[in-house]
This record gives sequence, structure tokens and C-alpha cells, in this order.
Amino acid sequence: MGGGLGGGSSDAATTLVALNHLWQTQLSQTTLATLGLSLGADVPIFIHGHAALAEGVGEKFTAVSPDEKYYLVVKPDVSISTAAIFTHPDLQRSTPKRTVNELMAQNYENDCEKIARKQFPEVDKAVSWLLEYAPSRMTGTGACVFAEFDTAQDAQNTLDTMPNWLTGFVARG
Repeated sequence: MGGGLGGGSSDAATTLVALNHLWQTQLSQTTLATLGLSLGADVPIFIHGHAALAEGVGEKFTAVSPDEKYYLVVKPDVSISTAAIFTHPDLQRSTPKRTVNELMAQNYENDCEKIARKQFPEVDKAVSWLLEYAPSRMTGTGACVFAEFDTAQDAQNTLDTMPNWLTGFVARG
């Protein structure tokens, strides 16, 4: 909760998909995604269920095939409200649109990260700690922070050094 990993959106999407199956309504994935969008902007991507670039308010998808990596995800003891970040007056709203190829080839940037790091020192501290081991960035609107590794062992080795003020796990992308 409040980690920026889409837990609530994933739960909503899973519920829609499960009810569609249990009630044998035979609604298409597109129809389920449209219903999901009324619940939250991230719900359609979880109904989609595959790596994609989402545009609009989360309803337009372009399939992508990123390299499969390992991720160390850490969470400081703070929860961040998505609404608080999206309504913050300092949130940049003029980031130029880039193509899928540009996004896949460039360094990742998260306009929400600057706001979250200023508002929540715990997030700033987590990013700073993880940057000692690998390029790191914040998830969504926060509060989780992640780093990408080529091997599970490299991610696990970093997890093993994690300070006790963080919780974390290793996941394969």
C-alpha cells in the first residue's frame, strides 16, 4: 500500500478477470479494460497482462519486449498517496512524448520522483542507498525504489546488504 507498485490496481484487474471467468460473461479483454479504467488508470495494464507502453490515461497499449532482468525492490517505511503526487503544483506536466524505441533506448526518467524525494526524505534516502549498488529509480508515484541487475545473484547480494530501515525483495522482470 502506497508503494507505487499497483497493488490495488492489480487486485481490481484480477477480480474483473476472475469474475468474467466464473460468471462466464465472455467479455473481451478490451471490454474488461474499459471497465477497469473506470476503477483506476493502472487497472487496464494488469488486465492486458503483458509488457506494454501505456498511453492516454492507461488505456492505449503498445507491446514491448524488454530484456528480462532481475530487480531489487526496496520500500522505506512510508506510504505515498498517488493523488498527492499527481495534484502537486510542482509536478512537471510538459514532458515531451517519445516513441517506444526512444523510451526503450534512453535512460528512464520519472517526473514524480523529484516531488516524492522532496516531500518524503525516506524515499530520498532509499534512492541514495541503492544508487551505491546500481542505477536506481522510484516506482510510479513511490514509495518503492528499484534497481536493475543482470543476474539474480547480483540482486540478492545487494539485498543482503540492505539496511534494517528498508524492506525488500528480488523479482525477475
